[in-house]
Amino acid sequence: MKRMTAVLVALVIGFAGTLKADEGMWLLPLIKKLNIEKMQEKGLKLSAEEIYSVNQSSLKDAIVIFGGGCTGELISDQGLILTNHHCGYGTIQELSSVEDNYLEDGFWAKSLEEEIPAPGLSVTFMKRMEDVTEKIEAGLTDEMSEVQRMAAVDSISKHIADSVKGDTHYRTLVRDFYGGNQYYLIVYEVFNDVRFVGAPPSSIGKFGHDTDNWMWPRHTGDFSMFRVYADAEGNPAEYSPENKPLKPAHHLPISLKGYEKDDFAMTLGFPGSTERYLTSWGIDERVNIFNYSLINPRGVKQEIWQEAMNSSEKIRLQYASKYSRSSNYWKNSIGMNRGLKNLNVIAKKQKLEEQFSEWVNENADRKAKYGEVLTELETAYSERAPFYLAQNFVRECMLRGTEILSFALSARDLEKALEEEDEEKISAAVEALKEAGKEFYKDYHAATDQKVMSALFNLYFDEIDAKFYPSFFEDIKTEKEDGFETFASKLFKKSLFVNSDDFNSFLENPKLKTLQKDPAYKAGKSTLDLYFSLWEKTRESNMTITKNHRLFIAGLQAMNPDKVYYDDANFSMRLSYGEVGDYEARDAVIYKHYTTLKGVMEKEKPDDYEFAVPERLKELYESKDYGRYANEDGRMYVNFTTDNDITGGNSGSPVINGEGHLFGLAFDGNWEAMSGDIAFEQELQKCINVDIRYVLFIIDKYAGATNLIDEMTIVE
Repeated sequence: MKRMTAVLVALVIGFAGTLKADEGMWLLPLIKKLNIEKMQEKGLKLSAEEIYSVNQSSLKDAIVIFGGGCTGELISDQGLILTNHHCGYGTIQELSSVEDNYLEDGFWAKSLEEEIPAPGLSVTFMKRMEDVTEKIEAGLTDEMSEVQRMAAVDSISKHIADSVKGDTHYRTLVRDFYGGNQYYLIVYEVFNDVRFVGAPPSSIGKFGHDTDNWMWPRHTGDFSMFRVYADAEGNPAEYSPENKPLKPAHHLPISLKGYEKDDFAMTLGFPGSTERYLTSWGIDERVNIFNYSLINPRGVKQEIWQEAMNSSEKIRLQYASKYSRSSNYWKNSIGMNRGLKNLNVIAKKQKLEEQFSEWVNENADRKAKYGEVLTELETAYSERAPFYLAQNFVRECMLRGTEILSFALSARDLEKALEEEDEEKISAAVEALKEAGKEFYKDYHAATDQKVMSALFNLYFDEIDAKFYPSFFEDIKTEKEDGFETFASKLFKKSLFVNSDDFNSFLENPKLKTLQKDPAYKAGKSTLDLYFSLWEKTRESNMTITKNHRLFIAGLQAMNPDKVYYDDANFSMRLSYGEVGDYEARDAVIYKHYTTLKGVMEKEKPDDYEFAVPERLKELYESKDYGRYANEDGRMYVNFTTDNDITGGNSGSPVINGEGHLFGLAFDGNWEAMSGDIAFEQELQKCINVDIRYVLFIIDKYAGATNLIDEMTIVE
C-alpha cells in the first residue's frame, strides 16, 4: 500500500512559502519543515526548537488542555494557569453557592491556602508526537473493507500506544490525520489536582454575555486562573493537602509592550474540530440537518431556561453554565449557516469537485482509484439524510434536551445488576448513582425541565416523520392540543428521578420492577433504543463517507502536488500564526483592531445583567488609574483582533509575540466568519483576544491580588 508520509512531507516542503500566514492549524513536529522561515519573516525571533522540542524546554511545555475542551497556559514557575473565564465557567459555577456566588462576585485567592480544590478538573500536557504512519499502513491492504481497515487501524494503534506507555503514568494514543492518510502517536501527562485561584465577576469576565458572543467590537475580560499541583517529585497525583504547586518545564513571560497593527501573532492550543475538506453534499447536510436540528430545539429550550433564570437567583446560578454551553454553539450554528450561504461556499465546493472529476477522468489509474469517490459520497449522504435528521433531533430534543431522561438512563447499570441479582454490582451501582445524584440535583429545577420536555417533545412530533417516533409516543394523546403537556405533567408527578428525596429513598432499597416501571426511565430507554436503531440505519452510509472522504483528500493532494494541505483540527496541539489587524466587515464598515475601557462604559446598561458594569471598574476608569498597564497613549486597551486560524478548543490559547512572550488570550471568533470551520475566509476571519494588560489590570488594580502579579515573569 502506498505510504503517505513521504508524500506529505514533500508537499509541505514544496509549498510552505506560498500560503498566506493567517490560514492553517499546523502540527508542531512539522513546523521546521513547513513554515518556520515564513514565520521568522513575519517577525518571529524564535527557532523551531524553541517552540517544539522533545529534548529541552520549549513553548509547548507551557500549554495545556484545560478540562475537556479548552486551552490554558502556565504563566509562572509555580503552576499558575491562565485560561478563559468561559472555560472555567462550569467549574466556577459548581464551586459557587447563593451565599458564595463566585460567578457573580468573582473570587481571588490571596494565598495558596485560600485556593479552592476543583474536583473533576484536570490539565493535560502534550509531551511529544511521533509519526507512526508507516507502522499503521504496514498492516493495511487495499483489499480490506472499510470495517476491516478500521479494525486493523484500531488494533495496530492500540499496540503502538500500549508499547510506548508500558508501566509509566503517561496517557498514550494514536490519532489519525488527513482523513486517515497519516497517523501520529501522542504522549500526554495528566494532572488531576487543580485548584481555583481567581476570576473576575461575570460583569467583567462575561461582559456582553450572549448578545456580544461571536461579535466585534468586544469589551470582555474573558479570563480565569487556576493552579496545578503535583506530588513531592513533581508527578501527577490525586488531590492532597500535601501536594505542591507544579514546577513546569516552561512558563510564558508576559509582555506589557503592547502591539501595533501588523505585529506578528502566534497561537498554540488544542483546536477541536474543523471540516474544511467536506464536499458540497457534506456542507448541505451540515447546514440543513446538523445545524438545523441544533438551532431549533436549543432555541426553544433556551427561551424556557431564560424565563426561569430571570425569575430566581438560585435558578440563574443552577442554569448559568448549562445555558452558556447550549447557546454558544446555537449562535455559532446560526452564524455558520448565514456565512456559508452569503459566501456561496457550496458553489465553490462544486467547482472544486468538477475539477477533481476532470482530473480523475484523464487517467485510467486515477479512475480505478478515485473514479467512484464523488458518486459514492453523494449517494451516501442522500441515503442517510432522513435517519440522520431524526437522530440529531433525538439527541437535541430528548437525550440532551430533557435533563431527566438522560439522568434516568444513568440507572442502566443498576437495572442490569438487579436483573443478575448480583449484590456486589448492585452496591457499586447504587453508590455511583448517589454520587451522580449529588451533582445532578444541585443544578436541577424540575418545573423548568417539565416545560422543556413538553415543548421539545412537541417540536419533535412536528418536525420528524412518524416512523421515527419513540415507542412511548404511543401513550401520548397527540391529537389533543395539550397532549405533550399532559404527558410531561404525569411523568413528573410519578417519576422517582424528579427530586433527590424520592431518588435517594429508592436507592436505599432498589427494586427492579420499580425502576423498570418508572415513566422517566421507560421514556429514556425508549429514546435510547430509537437513537441506536437510527445509528444502525446510518452505519453503512457512515462507512462509505469515511472511506471516500479519505480518498478524496488523498486525491486532492495528488491532484495538486505543489500545494500544502494542513490537516483539519482534531483536538491535537496546533500552531497558527498571523498578524494583528483591522477588517472590513461589510461595505463601508471598517473595524479597528482594538477596543478600550471607554467602550465598556458606553455599553453599560445598569438594569441589564449582560451589560452591567461594577462600580469599582467605573471608579478606576474615571480616575484613569491604570498603573503600568495603560497603553502608551494613556488608554486601557481591552480586546484586540488578529487573523490567527482558530476554532473551538482554542479558547484560552495564548497569543504570543515574536519574542515568545504572552500578550493576549484568545477567546472568540467574529460573526462575519462563522463559516470558518468549513471554509476559511482570508479577508474576514478574525481571532478575538483579551489584551494581557487588561487581564493584569483587573488582577492588580481592580482586585488587589498583587500576590499573583508578583509570581509572574513580566517584561516591561
